[in-house]
Amino acid sequence: GESKEQQHQLPKKHVPFFIFGDSILDAGNNNYINTSTLDQANFWPYGLTFFNYPTGRFSDGRLIPDFIAKYAKLPLIPPFLQPGFRQYYLGVNFASAGAGALVETFQGFVIDLKTQLRYYYKVDSWFRHKLGNDEAKATMSRAVHLFSIGTNDYASPFLTNSTILNNYNKSTYVGMVIGNITTVINGIYKRGGRKFAFINLPDLGCVPGMRVIKSGNNGSCFEEATRLASLHNKALSKLLYELEKQLKGFKYSLFDLNSNLRQRMEHPSKYGFKEGETACCGTGEYRGVLSCGGKRPVKEFQLCKHPQKYVFWDSLHLTERTYKQLADQMWGGATSDSH
Repeated sequence: GESKEQQHQLPKKHVPFFIFGDSILDAGNNNYINTSTLDQANFWPYGLTFFNYPTGRFSDGRLIPDFIAKYAKLPLIPPFLQPGFRQYYLGVNFASAGAGALVETFQGFVIDLKTQLRYYYKVDSWFRHKLGNDEAKATMSRAVHLFSIGTNDYASPFLTNSTILNNYNKSTYVGMVIGNITTVINGIYKRGGRKFAFINLPDLGCVPGMRVIKSGNNGSCFEEATRLASLHNKALSKLLYELEKQLKGFKYSLFDLNSNLRQRMEHPSKYGFKEGETACCGTGEYRGVLSCGGKRPVKEFQLCKHPQKYVFWDSLHLTERTYKQLADQMWGGATSDSH
């Protein structure tokens, strides 16, 4: 049958690539859900440099997982919700722009992390059906599970005037986010997943979209958001270290996006950029208003001429050139903590 032939074409010990998280990794899942244009990027000028059309990626071109897939000699990994039957042998992308580890984060507009895990279970069942339990489990144990999650859990309360942060102290709130991430890792581990790659959070208060929140902040970083991100990064690092001791065969890498991005924001010319703080596309100070494309609540936007000279593409996301540099760092293992 078809599945046998399919197997013959695959390298014997191929490594599938599964992607979970938010807009840093979303390759277009949100094109297929009922949501707001704030959580979608399927319109011009998104995608204008590499694909020449908007794919739903929040950038002018490719994202970190697109480069990692290329270096691993895999094709672009498709979004789980993309219509049409698909072979999952090489992996699939579950990430959703706006998603958080907490169900409450942009609830109703995104595919939250727990739902992404449910979709992973469906794919796991597909593997079991195609390959049998043992072979499926062996395949899952070779697979790489890439995560970028948390940014929206900490940014959304400020972007939506939510009062959730008044109900918890900071470390309790971070603990809830980390707790949900732990549940998802354990769920994947129980299905045979062993290899995990995490990307930590940027200096949240310094991205253009967060800088403009506190007016009269004269463009300084929004300390409260930065503080949450840094508590999260410490807790994530500790969690992965502990899980490695508890879970037999668990392996992880943790990429320090935080310091890699900070270096590019503070010393853009050292990395071949002209502009490290203002976004290429958007409006307002630092182009910190998420209006890129004119299909969101604020219609006015400016677009720079040369995205490759900018670290930031829009108020919250990076240009393809920045993502490529980060992916190169990740792939080279230069500043990641691998186990």
